[in-house]
Amino acid sequence: MTADLGDVENLGKLTEDEAEARIHGVCFKTGPPARTGVELEWLVLDRSGPHDLISADRLDEALAPVEAPGALPRGSRLTREPGGQVELSSPPAATLAACVEAMTADLAVLRQTLGEAGLVLLGRGVDPYREPPRVLEHPRYRAMELFFDREGPWGRLMMRRTASLQINLDSGDDGPGITGYRSRWALAHRIGPVLVAAFANSPVASGRATGWLSTRQATWGRMDPGRTRHPRHHAEPRTAWTQYALDAQVLCIRTPEEPATGILGGPSPGGNGSGPPGGRTPGAGGPVPDWTAPPGLTFRDWLRGVPGLRAPTADDLDYHLSTLFPPVRPRGWLELRMTDAQDGDGWIVPTVLTATVLDDPIAADAAWAATESLCPDGEPVPSDDVWRRAARTGLADPDLAKAARALFAAADSAMTRNGTPAALRQAVSDFAERYPERGRCPADDHLDALSRA
Repeated sequence: MTADLGDVENLGKLTEDEAEARIHGVCFKTGPPARTGVELEWLVLDRSGPHDLISADRLDEALAPVEAPGALPRGSRLTREPGGQVELSSPPAATLAACVEAMTADLAVLRQTLGEAGLVLLGRGVDPYREPPRVLEHPRYRAMELFFDREGPWGRLMMRRTASLQINLDSGDDGPGITGYRSRWALAHRIGPVLVAAFANSPVASGRATGWLSTRQATWGRMDPGRTRHPRHHAEPRTAWTQYALDAQVLCIRTPEEPATGILGGPSPGGNGSGPPGGRTPGAGGPVPDWTAPPGLTFRDWLRGVPGLRAPTADDLDYHLSTLFPPVRPRGWLELRMTDAQDGDGWIVPTVLTATVLDDPIAADAAWAATESLCPDGEPVPSDDVWRRAARTGLADPDLAKAARALFAAADSAMTRNGTPAALRQAVSDFAERYPERGRCPADDHLDALSRA
């Protein structure tokens, strides 16, 4: 990682202007919003001992049948997270219904395969029982852990014990209206706290109530704000994201022999979440390369030159962008990352709600109006305080509860208008009646159960 590698290291070096242009061109690809993808992270438990840790070897053996090419019939991608969580990422689908259908089919295969090994999938934002070690030895995760350890235990908690549901939608067209990428970017941030509150599902850790309904979101809020909170709003999202990305600290610097594996420029929504590109990457048994970055180094600093450190390349920029984890991440599409994992088939409701609200112009207008109270003093997006309120109190907050009911109503009208399959409409309607209409979220059920135990 030092300058003694010679001039060869600088052949692909990137200038600051080139970096800005690359981010502008790749992170917000424009076109009519149409496609939908979803990424489901799951905790993996022993069916007979849910408090027990699962060894990496046992998980390897259990997952081997579904990691073979073609094992998942609808083409979803299976990857691993540092604490032994698994993630299933759907291919992009031309319709919302097709996305749900494909993920349902692949998820059924994964569940059956794990079930035969005595394992089950649990959808919670935070592991309610265990404190697993890091089981992946990829240098990315080692560097990530060291980076976050500088500021407290939150990074380790996030890496090892959390699981989320991520919804991927096209960025939008280049027009000024509600289907344009500028409006869709802002609307995704406006509904973000509502999704946190409505689907909060992580009130328990280590067997005790944490004081938060979404402990997962609270954990993200305590980590490096330059890579986990939303960018400062700007009328042009490309400008906001470029500033955010270049001013974020460098989490890791790959060693020169590491092959390029940039994540940008993918064709459509879908793909891996916070893990490294290229799928599952446990240690290969040899020494783990040291990818640790100098403390406090931003990518902009690196572009401007650091004595003793090689110049960054376009691949380094692409990799750096894969280490940024705001609630809405532009990757050529919009990746909405703020929702806790949901148990069973509960993932269907936030997927359908979010895609419908953003992709139906009438519902999008209604959602914009419904979130006005969350954006006081003329601000276009909610403040950090609103995100914290959503994570702590869920729909007990009256403004968030009102906005959630309006979002569900707007989605219901849009689904009726658009001919969404009846089963999907019913799933959303049932959830609305059970939770938002009563000022509750799934986390409240877990707290009720804990109080009865």
